[in-house]
Parts: sequence; structure tokens; C-alpha cells
Amino acid sequence: MAMKIRLARGGSKKRPFYRIVAADSRMPRDGRYVEKLGTYNPLLAKDSEERVKMDLERIKYWLDQGAQPSDRVSRFLEAAGVLEKKERSNLKKGKPHAKAVERAEEKAEKAAALAEAAKAPAAEEAPAEETAAE
Repeated sequence: MAMKIRLARGGSKKRPFYRIVAADSRMPRDGRYVEKLGTYNPLLAKDSEERVKMDLERIKYWLDQGAQPSDRVSRFLEAAGVLEKKERSNLKKGKPHAKAVERAEEKAEKAAALAEAAKAPAAEEAPAEETAAE
């Protein structure tokens, strides 16, 4: 029996509430589970202690038995210090789209032109001040 530690959704429409459960991987998301291991309430503030509650002792037991955590649960466990942080890369997510790149280039060009314009009059005025001082 392949075990998973995953989230089972509860709550009403647009008001999600999740149980962290140990379940057979063949069971449906909200279906039968073996043991409830904690809760997750995404509507609470990120710094709230009530947002994620886990029975770490039982989670460690299930991990020792070979249960595989889902992506979201593994992030919770990494934050709690139970699992080591994985190296994740979503290379496309961090990249700006074509229009954003164009706007950034235009902004850089304008900034460079303003910087040159600011330097040019300052350079012309400096010799003029020296001649006036003589």
C-alpha cells in the first residue's frame, strides 16, 4: 500500500480548510484516509500559529514507514525543520514577459539619457566658472 501525506479539502465554497492526512495514494483527495495528522487554514495570516498545525511525531512515524509527502505538505515540513529543503527551480516564473522587458529597456534608455543630460550642462558650466574666477 503506497502511502501519501497530503491535504484533504474541507470547508465551504471559497472558504477552504484542509486536513493533513496519511492516506493510501489510490484514494480520492477528500476520500478515506488512515490518520489525521494536522490542519491547514490558508485564510489565516501567514505569521499566525493557527495557520498550520501538525502532529510532528506521527508525521515522522509515517515518513519512516515510507509515506511520501505532497509538494505542499513537504513545504510545511521543511518550514518546521522535519525535512531538508529541496532545491526547486521554476525558471519561467521569475522571468518577465516580452512587454515588461521592452518597458524596462525603454526606462533604462531614458535614465541613461537623463544622466547624460545632467552631466553635459555641468561639464559646460565648470569651465565657465573657472574663467569668471580669473
